[in-house]
Amino acid sequence: MIHLAAWYCVALLAIAAGGAQAQLRLDLDDSSLDPAERQVSQTLLDEAMAALPPRFAQQLDRQVRVSWRTGLPAEVYGQVGRFSGIELNAELLPRLVDGSAAENRTGRPHGTERQELLATLLHELTHLYDRARLWPAAQRRHITHCQQRAGSMGLVGLPDDCRGQTERRFTLSDDPRLLDLAGWQQRVGQRGARDLDNGQVARSPDSYELTNSLEFVAVNLEYFLLDPSYACRRPSLARYFREHFDWAPPSEPCASDYPYLNAGRDFAQQPLGRLDPERVYQVDYLLAEANDAWMSRWGHSMLRLVVCAPGRPRGPDCRLDLDHHLVLSYRAFVGDLQLSSWDGLTGVYPSRLFVLPLEQVIDEYTKVELRSLASVPLRMSRDEVEQLVVRAAEQHWSYDGDYYFVSNNCAVETLKLLRSGTDNPHLHALDSILPNGLLELMDARGLADTQVLDDPREALRLGYRFDSFRERYQAMFKVLRERLPITQNSVETWLEQTAGARRNWFDQADLRASAALLLLEQAALRRQLLLAQDELKRRYLTGRAAGDPSLNKAGAALEQILANSGFLSRPAELLEGGYGLPQQKEWERLEASSRERQQQLRQLSDELDGEVRNLLQPERLAELEANEANLVALGEHLRALHKASGGLELP
Repeated sequence: MIHLAAWYCVALLAIAAGGAQAQLRLDLDDSSLDPAERQVSQTLLDEAMAALPPRFAQQLDRQVRVSWRTGLPAEVYGQVGRFSGIELNAELLPRLVDGSAAENRTGRPHGTERQELLATLLHELTHLYDRARLWPAAQRRHITHCQQRAGSMGLVGLPDDCRGQTERRFTLSDDPRLLDLAGWQQRVGQRGARDLDNGQVARSPDSYELTNSLEFVAVNLEYFLLDPSYACRRPSLARYFREHFDWAPPSEPCASDYPYLNAGRDFAQQPLGRLDPERVYQVDYLLAEANDAWMSRWGHSMLRLVVCAPGRPRGPDCRLDLDHHLVLSYRAFVGDLQLSSWDGLTGVYPSRLFVLPLEQVIDEYTKVELRSLASVPLRMSRDEVEQLVVRAAEQHWSYDGDYYFVSNNCAVETLKLLRSGTDNPHLHALDSILPNGLLELMDARGLADTQVLDDPREALRLGYRFDSFRERYQAMFKVLRERLPITQNSVETWLEQTAGARRNWFDQADLRASAALLLLEQAALRRQLLLAQDELKRRYLTGRAAGDPSLNKAGAALEQILANSGFLSRPAELLEGGYGLPQQKEWERLEASSRERQQQLRQLSDELDGEVRNLLQPERLAELEANEANLVALGEHLRALHKASGGLELP
């Protein structure tokens, strides 16, 4: 437990010893105060001074008058006065004197009235520091005027006509690095213009921080100075403030790993996991190639974390630990079955950072969507890798933005994460809304090692490329054409046949042809399942509108799955209170909540599996069952051929 009172005493001695240096001075207006009021007020000011970083006090070299003012609204603890002094709400002074302010819980972020008063002093001093930092007097007046204009115009940062006149010596709230971390990031194709909306709305300590960048800085400095857990909850911002001030307050010890929810489709597994940046060997840009679907015509960008298996030293061999690798994927969370192109263009869908197992992502793209994946290592320093992992964990818990298929899609979101996570200057000027275009730009800047793809065979062997199963299916189809007198000329036309038509060739197939038929029949089953899924979607959407009673049970299960699975991409739903990354004291509740939700999803999934076949059209159901019967028949045929050839009996 950190004893802040002892820390304040030490800091007060340091301030007294260095009093001869130029620095901030808080001057209490005590003309109307009695001795008791004067004493508690001065103690409050002394604690505020003790809490400030030394560099803060040195650079804000001015006298700031602090007074108690009557007539302020009850919810306002204080404000910067007309002449840059600080005014505190006089209604709180009697309770500060009798000590009840230290006991009265407010329901506000810092707890008691006394802590809120202290936080208010620090908040308003931060505004003064932010406006005055490093600026000569004339430029201070100019920048204050520009900031006031920016606030009235609803802008993040300064108006364009102010930028050239300020020598670009950034204030805190105008620093591009802080804006990236705060959530007002560069907009694509806007020459450095920033997002107007901040998507880091979940797990916020105080929603007032999202008003604008000036309030974000002031609110977060309150917590940086007063909350010993801040460095654990918001490590990227804590690092920024620590580097800016070359100083940090005492803090609680932080865990070396970070909680996350695995959005894998296996509802039987506990989704809650922990990710240790030390175990991440490398980060790859994972690109799914384009296909004909309108929402996927430019590919899909993701990041692959090459996570080492427990006990394995960090190194190239970690690339073999595929079952431990994770994928960071920004996707549109669709809480309904209907994917609308108009909604995707207008930002109706939430954009969230999914954490997925690599093996599932490979299956989704290569086997189901028949799209290849390229996994290209990014050239990062060790520090950049670890900071990116930290930033991804923060975004996983805090970010809930808007997904636009054009202007804020997977490529844009991935680039934002790379920028804010690594602070690599070569990423600052990059702009691309196309996943494949982003890879090309990073390759041109020397940020991506695309040479690993030069030798296709070696790329497959080493896991830099995962081929679409279409190539495998085509190879199997070539075997059929060599060994059977079939008339189809492509794997697609073969799979478009009915299951009965394909079954007619089974008896003529030798061992190798039967093995090829088995793989193709598995592909046919996946195709039938996709067609069935689309049929169910269309029937559900039309039947729900028409009140079809046969959809009641399955429809209810499906809607509950969609509603209940949202927590996998927005894990903040599982917790009440707290902010930033969950801490150890929140782990038990988090573990119980995620397990309960996952069990509900498993039950609902089982219910849906039992109902969906009843909803299929008779023709589709018959084809699906015939496809499954083909797989059984081929398995028996293969075992018989293998036994007849003198081999051991197949299981």
